[in-house]
Amino acid sequence: MPPSPPAEPPPKPVVSPPNTVALSSLVTGCKVFVERPLDEQPRKAEILSIRTKLLSRAAKRANRENKDKMDTDHVPVEEGLEYYVHYVEFNKRLDEWVLGTRILLSREVEWPLATPTPVPATPSSSSHRKNSAPSTPLPSSTTEGSPPPPLKKKASASLLRKAALKAAAAKAAATTAAAAQSSQSQAQKRRAENSDEEDDDDDDADGEEDDDEDEDREEPLKDEQPASPATVSSGTVATGAVAGGDDEDVDADGDADMDDPDDDAETPLPTFSKAREIEKLRTQGSMTQSHSEISRVKNLDKIQMGRHEVEAWYFSPYPVELAHTPVLYVCEFCLSFFASEKMIERHRQKCTLHHPPGNEIYRHEDMSFFEIDGRKQKTWCRNLCLLSKCFLDHKTLYYDVDPFLFYVMCKRDDTGVHVIGYFSKEKESAEGYNLACILTLPQYQRMGYGMLLMEFSYELSKKEGKLGSPEKPLSDLGLLSYRAYWAETIVEILLSTRDDISIEDLANRTAIVHSDVMHTCQVLQMLKFNKGQHHLVVSEAVIEQHERAKKKGRRRIEPSKLIWKPPVFSRNDLRFGF
Repeated sequence: MPPSPPAEPPPKPVVSPPNTVALSSLVTGCKVFVERPLDEQPRKAEILSIRTKLLSRAAKRANRENKDKMDTDHVPVEEGLEYYVHYVEFNKRLDEWVLGTRILLSREVEWPLATPTPVPATPSSSSHRKNSAPSTPLPSSTTEGSPPPPLKKKASASLLRKAALKAAAAKAAATTAAAAQSSQSQAQKRRAENSDEEDDDDDDADGEEDDDEDEDREEPLKDEQPASPATVSSGTVATGAVAGGDDEDVDADGDADMDDPDDDAETPLPTFSKAREIEKLRTQGSMTQSHSEISRVKNLDKIQMGRHEVEAWYFSPYPVELAHTPVLYVCEFCLSFFASEKMIERHRQKCTLHHPPGNEIYRHEDMSFFEIDGRKQKTWCRNLCLLSKCFLDHKTLYYDVDPFLFYVMCKRDDTGVHVIGYFSKEKESAEGYNLACILTLPQYQRMGYGMLLMEFSYELSKKEGKLGSPEKPLSDLGLLSYRAYWAETIVEILLSTRDDISIEDLANRTAIVHSDVMHTCQVLQMLKFNKGQHHLVVSEAVIEQHERAKKKGRRRIEPSKLIWKPPVFSRNDLRFGF
């Protein structure tokens, strides 16, 4: 057998020499060097999106007052356009919008690879055309140099829905025909019985009248069209109203194809365009069908809560009107969001809320925890999820909050009760999870509040008399945080006891499930096998690490200050989405 020819090497991107490219010629996908204020050297970054710089109201007013000095018709390219860049080999939370003045054209520019043109299919007959997959034409808005995009999931979902509608229509038609045939046979049987009765002519007339009534009842059944089944959303509640919009498109496609079934194979499947999806994400502020592009372009720059102003890290599905707002103002008590400082000032004069709208179940020193039911406080919990999505990359829930309880950690002062962080928990978890999502707001991070949230979740599990674990799989940062908490808790118990202790005892005393206890012991290399038995051995390195963690003096939960009983929910309380 002859050896297979070697694979062709991937094409190399075109690189332009320094000082040979104009800023106006840059397109999406180019890799350029960008200056960062805190870095001494410029960083290489990929341009993900380009937009026209939007001016604030104050800047527009200044332009109107100084038309001679600031003419908007002659704004240079460096100041009129903004570029959304992703720094190569850096976390995408550092992605940001930059002006053209920060792009160094004195360095080389790497251009995106050209898109290969797909070969159209050449069907030989109509039957072959119906059985074969249709060709995918190139989208009109595809960005030059972007890789060939995959098919949208919406197209496959539309085809599945068409097949389901056809099957339901065929079943309904068969049922209707069987019912009509049964009615007709019964009518004929009654006519035969009435014709045998010769003693009374009125009976025969009554039989014919009944027959006419039966025939009148059969007519609508023959002409009646089977009703289309109701739309059932098969996606998760993560995308909220956006998923509903996609379902409406699928329904429209399915109903149109029910009238003309032959169009299924004739209509080409739409292709995915990276540029179109990014533009849709940037302008509409909604989730797209391409999950890889959802968090690539964030739609907010800065968020101001009270006296804190933080930068948004990731995309959050706030309304489209707020997509280009330089600063999003969030009320730190009711979590309502506004586009201008004047709007938040008027809101604060009317807002009477000074703490989260729930039951305070823990108070110790200046810390408090509130339990909030997502079914009873939908607006507040949805605003909390929208805010947390700005700082969580993989968070998907923000709309259907009914099946969750939210435990919000707050800090009290003279002006009110301020939100520090929170964690959510399912009301009924089949896997026994005691935590679904956890977040500490950026202005309070690296202060030990994350460990406090984890400890509080396990204190609730102890009250319930259950073993708990966070929802799997954990993110990278979440796994590191939980490993630190598990190690601190388990090592502290091992160092404070002199009696023999087993994995079962550790799980019961800490409310940590056995698998997490075993995982922590294996990571810390505390499981040793000697003389046919496993032993827990705490090494000197683990003890030193534990002593260094204790010196930080983080806050701890005081169990006696927790006034709480596990809530009991009825079947109606657990229903959602209806």
